[in-house]
Amino acid sequence: MLQRTITASFMVAFALLLLYFGGTFFAVAAIVCFIIALREEYHALTVAGHRPVQWPTWVAMIVCIPMSTLLGRSAIIPILAITCLLTIACVIFRQDPHLEDALMSLLPLFSILLPGLCIVSLSLIEPLSVQRTLIALFIVVPVLGDTFAYFVGSHYGGKKLCPSVSPNKTVSGAIGGLIGSVLGSLIVCGISFAICAPTTYPMLPTWWQCLLIGFFGGLAEQLGDLFASLIKRHCNIKDFSNLFPGHVCMMERLDSLLFMALVVYVFRTLFYA
Repeated sequence: MLQRTITASFMVAFALLLLYFGGTFFAVAAIVCFIIALREEYHALTVAGHRPVQWPTWVAMIVCIPMSTLLGRSAIIPILAITCLLTIACVIFRQDPHLEDALMSLLPLFSILLPGLCIVSLSLIEPLSVQRTLIALFIVVPVLGDTFAYFVGSHYGGKKLCPSVSPNKTVSGAIGGLIGSVLGSLIVCGISFAICAPTTYPMLPTWWQCLLIGFFGGLAEQLGDLFASLIKRHCNIKDFSNLFPGHVCMMERLDSLLFMALVVYVFRTLFYA
């Protein structure tokens, strides 16, 4: 427990540092984390006996920052489309092509690369205060949701949420996590309006928008957690790796944040296109 707490403290300090600098600094650090998670997921799929095509997604991860800097949010669709086509083509022209290899090759593309592109897009938003608010939502909502889910689920227990995928998760924990996510979103909303300049208020999410982000983000981050568990169950592994003492691997730290990134990006696109 002490080791887990120490590791968590360093991770929180690192997240705050990234939040402070934002911009390209945050984008590069985030992509490095996603690359580690990408390696872990490809390794798990390989251990399971699949033969995923990897190089198009690796290239897309590397070029996404300069491409997004040049083209803005519009870079996401062409990067995804080209990567998808290249991946499928590589599987088709193998000597022994299998449909499951194509599907497993695309899994990391949509579960890691797509959220990574969304985060890079958010890191390019100006002014910096608005960017920090959106990034804070991306981090705080799943972290507080996970924390509430752990303590509420441990205390109340009860009916299992999805025992076939994750036998330890409970309905009470899921409800507690959802409450924590909404609370975290509203906290970020309150702090952002307290410290940001009045001129940026029209660009900040309102309290009811933060309420929606917290609710749907809470659902998404729990879904991301369960999805990572489903991948591990399919690959018949206990952990993706042992990168962090007491916290296991990068995928364990990012699984809920990955899906939360999609929610924040969709919000930004719908309300501030």
